[in-house]
Amino acid sequence: MSAKKIAIIGGGNLGSAIAQGVLKSGFVSASDIIITKRNLATLAGLQQQGVQAETDNARAIAAADVIIVALKPYNVKEVLSQFKSAFDPTRQMLVSVVTGVSMDELEQIAGKGMPVVRAMPNTAIAIQESMTCICHRNTTAEQAVWIKELFDQLGVTVSIDEKLMDAATVLGACGIAYALRFIRASIQGGIEIGFDVQTANLIAAQTVKGAAALLISGNRHPEEEIDKVTTPKGCTIAGLNEMEHQGFSSSLIKGITVSYNKIVKG
Repeated sequence: MSAKKIAIIGGGNLGSAIAQGVLKSGFVSASDIIITKRNLATLAGLQQQGVQAETDNARAIAAADVIIVALKPYNVKEVLSQFKSAFDPTRQMLVSVVTGVSMDELEQIAGKGMPVVRAMPNTAIAIQESMTCICHRNTTAEQAVWIKELFDQLGVTVSIDEKLMDAATVLGACGIAYALRFIRASIQGGIEIGFDVQTANLIAAQTVKGAAALLISGNRHPEEEIDKVTTPKGCTIAGLNEMEHQGFSSSLIKGITVSYNKIVKG
């Protein structure tokens, strides 16, 4: 599926970030991307790079081989159902990066047998550092490889069962906010022990980045790396134990499960 035309339906933050990321990677050329939005003024930067901006969703869909839906969850069905006749299951693939819209629903909208994909990235997609979880149906082997390669340009991808997509939303997408809240708290602590805010921000953010890189590069469990810096009677273990006494791990786990139940139960 090389050199295919991509239509991104919804040029908001996520849709624009996808367009920008695939452009930076060189995976597709600007002339092969169409992005839609009511207010085209906000897409001026992409237009200057050669991306086609469009207000007509039906025209964009009909012209594309791959349709990436980046609309708000509450209006996906309503918007896409208006353009049902524009979809062609024999030559197109429909990709949704929207929370809570199932592959059954996507296929019902676009037509029986339509190759459909659900992808759950996070906001780090804007800098090509997303964690993106993917599941798909009715795709050929070539289409499945192509869509993974597309999101590989934007970070790291993993294939999962659709039943885990809500969990992926919480751990990977909401997880950005959880990690940032940890960093913010670290910054506040850093200020209290003497650093100015800019220096504390840099130290806390880079430290988290380094910690994550240790796990990813070595395929290690966190406790392996924690053990390396927790010496007997040391300051690290004293701090860790106090955090646990205050409910650090349990509150984070509870937050994850509450977020999950909010998606599942509404």
